[in-house]
Amino acid sequence: MKKWFVISGCVCLSFSSAIFMNTGSDPVPIPPSKQRTGNAETGFKYLTTGDYLRSGIPLSYFKMVFGKSSLNYLNRDGDNRDISYDYTVVKAPNGEPVVAPNCMQCHAQVFDGKLIMGLGNSTIDFTHGEKLDPKNAAAAEKILQNLDPKKYEAAEPFLRVVKGIGGQLHTKVRGVNAADRLAALLASHRDPKTFRWNDQALLEVPAEVIPTDVPAWWMLKKKNAMFYNGFGRGDFGRFLMASNLLTVNDTAESREVDAHFNDVLAYINSIKPPAYPYPVNKSLVKQGGILFVRNCSKCHGNYGNEGKYPNLLIPESEIQTDSFLYKSNYQSYQFVEWFNNSWFAQGDHAARLEPFNGYIAPPLDGVWITAPYLHNGSVPDLETLLNSKERPAYWSRDFDNPEYDYNKLGWKYAAQTGPGGTTVYNTGLPGYGNYGHTYGDKLSSRERKAIIEYLKTL
Repeated sequence: MKKWFVISGCVCLSFSSAIFMNTGSDPVPIPPSKQRTGNAETGFKYLTTGDYLRSGIPLSYFKMVFGKSSLNYLNRDGDNRDISYDYTVVKAPNGEPVVAPNCMQCHAQVFDGKLIMGLGNSTIDFTHGEKLDPKNAAAAEKILQNLDPKKYEAAEPFLRVVKGIGGQLHTKVRGVNAADRLAALLASHRDPKTFRWNDQALLEVPAEVIPTDVPAWWMLKKKNAMFYNGFGRGDFGRFLMASNLLTVNDTAESREVDAHFNDVLAYINSIKPPAYPYPVNKSLVKQGGILFVRNCSKCHGNYGNEGKYPNLLIPESEIQTDSFLYKSNYQSYQFVEWFNNSWFAQGDHAARLEPFNGYIAPPLDGVWITAPYLHNGSVPDLETLLNSKERPAYWSRDFDNPEYDYNKLGWKYAAQTGPGGTTVYNTGLPGYGNYGHTYGDKLSSRERKAIIEYLKTL
């Protein structure tokens, strides 16, 4: 029963619809939205120890199954001292200590022995049997009901959700994320006004699980909208706190949690990308900077003291990358209706969804460490991102002992001749395509090398 309750803690809702149809090829600027401000230090504490989820696995059972963690990356104290960084010990409403997943399941990663806060977790495993196994949840439920009713009461909201949606989250390969799918499933079982849970789905969810890569949190401070197609508008805190849907009882609880997320956003906005750790070729950096301005800055912005990010949406007809994410995950009218008429869209700092047929051109701060690339993580390194002809159709990497290529800027990988189960990235699957973004193809190999050298400095 070792994998009975593992789940991504960040749900960050991502729904849209086909009501906005962009038919042109020109970039579309995103206007800014007013954001709340807060205290970064307070936000960090709440993010890493707070009770934005209030149900989970009883602490004694968690330790019995997983043991104690000796790596206290977050320097937490108390019960959290020996709990893995991607879980948090909180008090359930009945006072029972439980272990709940937190946002670092998706938004932090250990890299070269250090925990990088805000780095999207590219090692997460949503393949079959790894996340939210409903059979294991049912077995755990029986054990707790018979042996400890108080612990069962504390765990019941979490186990109920696992049983209801756990079998519908599986991705085809490891390393991609199903958080968008999780958000859709949670919404389908909750009343939009009260957030009360219904064991029967109230909305139909498409059968296909379309994956996503997790963008780095430090990019958010530059962005006027959230998510890969820029449809998360209005208050960012409302999207960030949406993980609360996993165990929430009602919107009164959501209001209490929401009151902390101005501080969480302040912390996220304080995160800086890690600097490239090795010397760079200064002459090549200079050449690459000039080439970047000529070829990339129109969409991705300029950097340095006078840097400016343009916040542009690039239509699918122009970018030509895999369209399944915005078409499947973000184009279901019932879900945009659910969100835009829900508690999230109410009050003096409301959020809303505005769909778009295409994707945002993201900021590139710290891009050197954010492999794999494109919105679905289909391209293993920057060298192949800038040369589409060299992108492998099938590739694998070592998740147990990962190695990073500091020259090509990406995880070291092996090209494969065909599919290989969940360990081989298969770009022929729906939503896993590695095509599009061919702008680097026109460059020479030396020019691409120079741009990569420049990107190391961002």
